[in-house]
Amino acid sequence: MSRIVLLHSAVGDSRLWRRQVAALTPHHEVVAPDLPGFGETTLPREPFSYVDSVATLLPAALVGNSFGGMVALRTALAHQERVSKLVLVDAGLPAWDFSEDLRDYWAAEEAAFEAGDLDAATQVTLDFWLRPEHHEEVRPQARRAYALQSAHDEPELLWPEFPPLSTLTVPTLVVVGADDKPDFRAIAQHLAEQIPHAELAVVAGAGHLVGLDRPDELNALLLEFLED
Repeated sequence: MSRIVLLHSAVGDSRLWRRQVAALTPHHEVVAPDLPGFGETTLPREPFSYVDSVATLLPAALVGNSFGGMVALRTALAHQERVSKLVLVDAGLPAWDFSEDLRDYWAAEEAAFEAGDLDAATQVTLDFWLRPEHHEEVRPQARRAYALQSAHDEPELLWPEFPPLSTLTVPTLVVVGADDKPDFRAIAQHLAEQIPHAELAVVAGAGHLVGLDRPDELNALLLEFLED
């Protein structure tokens, strides 16, 4: 049984993957960790690396959504020989020139967070990223993350160097929701063009969290791509 590691978005925690865990578990060893500062994993006080924390779970195939997609990509670039396959779902990308829409969201989120109004920060995030029918499922996850991340001063984040995407040799599937923000549709196109032999799948009727909006479609894509 091959190992699959699912890396969640910053909107919630590992529970965002519950529909994928159920679909993949009969066929693979599935690991869905809470990244530091989310769910059951507290935020370290000392400098730390998301990539180093994920590297402890390798060798594996990596599947990441949004922020988790960026972590998966950076882990794959740093540890190519230990990542069998890579799936980037509405992934972020370092140093991307984000639109005013995204910058306005981050400013509103930060203002609520800095004011100590974690409920308001949670609502800003839910309204921006999720369809209303998913709000109550994800609200406790988002609220928990803000609580963990406000518990003490944010530690320094350590990232490995970011080599050119053209150097990535890991078989890669890029997935994006057809209704996601324009920034992330553009990032998906860029990733598919720059990563050698990457496949691009656009999921109709899905926004930023394809695993919530169209779980059956994402599960089918994952099962097909992750077959040994």
